[in-house]
Amino acid sequence: MKIGVISDTHLAKPNEALHRIATDVFDDVEIVLHAGDLTRMAILDVFSGKKMFAVRGNRDRREVRENLPAQETISVDGYRIGLIHGWGGARNIDERILDRFDKVHALVFGHTHKAANHIHRGVLMFNPGAFSGSFLLGRSPSVGVLTIDEGISGTIIKI
Repeated sequence: MKIGVISDTHLAKPNEALHRIATDVFDDVEIVLHAGDLTRMAILDVFSGKKMFAVRGNRDRREVRENLPAQETISVDGYRIGLIHGWGGARNIDERILDRFDKVHALVFGHTHKAANHIHRGVLMFNPGAFSGSFLLGRSPSVGVLTIDEGISGTIIKI
């Protein structure tokens, strides 16, 4: 099974690049996870037809904050995946967010605009980077895909 992962879209409304992600990169995924800072709820409409899970971020508008949880745990094919945006600086973010979850196999997060795909304390820590990139930090836009087969693994996709 494939799961599309996106974070930090920072859009006022869906744009052509986001539609391209939904139809090309996420074409064969069954589930899409958005790790916050979508800004407006309409961003999620691009992924209609897919099972969707999203959490709010620190830059989201009121409509998003009122409609999405701060964190969520999803069970997929026997794997528990934590979903959270994150907060504070990038240093020690793994510890801060992992302490919010109990017994997850993977933890999907955003906030730092820096892609991450590594194991920490036995948990796959996966940040797809930022759909919007980060011009100030010189980071290119990216999204990700989690694959569940004989385990759970992640792939970062530069866009």
